[in-house]
Amino acid sequence: MNEHPVTDPPEAPDRTGLAQPLMASPDRLASIDHLPAAPVDHSPTAIPMAPESPPPAVAPPFYPTQYPADPHYLAIFTRNLTQYFGTKLAVNNVNLAIRRGEFYGFLGPNGAGKSTTIKMLVGLLRPTHADAILVAGIDVWRDPLRARSLMGVLPESLNLYERLTGREFLRLAGSLYSVPRAEIPRRADQLLEVMALTADGRTLIADYSVGMRKKIALAAALIHRPQVLFLDEPFEGVDPISSRVIRDILQELTASGTTIFFSSHIMEVVERLCTRVGIINQGMLVAEGTLDELRQRARVAGGATTLEDIFLQVVGADTQRGNLPWLT
Repeated sequence: MNEHPVTDPPEAPDRTGLAQPLMASPDRLASIDHLPAAPVDHSPTAIPMAPESPPPAVAPPFYPTQYPADPHYLAIFTRNLTQYFGTKLAVNNVNLAIRRGEFYGFLGPNGAGKSTTIKMLVGLLRPTHADAILVAGIDVWRDPLRARSLMGVLPESLNLYERLTGREFLRLAGSLYSVPRAEIPRRADQLLEVMALTADGRTLIADYSVGMRKKIALAAALIHRPQVLFLDEPFEGVDPISSRVIRDILQELTASGTTIFFSSHIMEVVERLCTRVGIINQGMLVAEGTLDELRQRARVAGGATTLEDIFLQVVGADTQRGNLPWLT
C-alpha cells in the first residue's frame, strides 16, 4: 500500500457551543492551571479512505455505547474508527464514547490494535476511515493543533531529547504547549518534586533509568494541564515506589476532572484505577463496561470474577497452549 502524505485540512468556521469546563484541582497539582475550553465545531467530517485501501471493514457485532445527542461534550468520541495496514485489518470500526472525568482502561492481547488506536486518537496516525474522532469536543483532524493542546500523551516508546536535562525538557514542553512564560519554571519545579526527580533535574535524560524516563515524560505530558491524558503502558519498567507515585497523581487528576485513557497489561493496576474498561481483540472492541458490569456478564457466561479471568474469557485465550510436557 502506497503511503499518502497527510495534509492539514482547512480550518473549520467558528460555531456556537463551548466544551464543558473542568473543575480546578484542589490538590497538589492545583497550581497547574488547565487551558480554557474552546469553541467546538458541531460538524465532524468523515475521514475519507485512501484510494488504494481495501473495502470498508465489516462492522463488529459489539456496539458498546448509546451515543449522546451531542458527542462534543464527551472527552473522547469515535465512530467507525478503522485502520488497514496493507490488507491487514488492524482496527475494525471501533466506537468509543468516554465521559469527562473517566479513568478508562483499554485492554487487549499483543497485536490487538491498542497502540494503533491511541495513535489515531492523538493525531499521530491518519485512520483509513473514521466518521468522527473527537477529543475534548474538538475534531482531531479538522482542528489538530487545538485538539493536541487539550491532550497529554505518554506513548509506549519514549523518544525524548536525551541531550537535555530533565528541567530543560520540561521547560521546552511548557513552551511548546504555550504555557505562560513566567509560569513554566514554577510548574517544572513542582512536577520534578512530585515525581521525586528534583535531585536529578540537572541530569541529562540520557543518564536516566527507564523509570525516570517514564516519570519525566509523564511530567511533560502534564505541564499544560491537559483535559484528556493518553497513557500507553505507563507502568512498564517502573519500580514499585515510582508506580505508587504515578498512581496517586493519576487518581488526583481524575478527581479534578481530567479524563485518562489508559492502556496496560497489568490487570491489578487496571482493576484498581479504572472506572470503566474496554477490551479490544483482533481490532474489534468486544466488551466494555464497569468492572461490576463485566463481572456480571462473566458470571452469566461461565463464572469468571477477576479482571484477568474476564479478559481471558472475552478474548478466548487458550491458556493450555504454553504447556511443555518435556519440562515435567
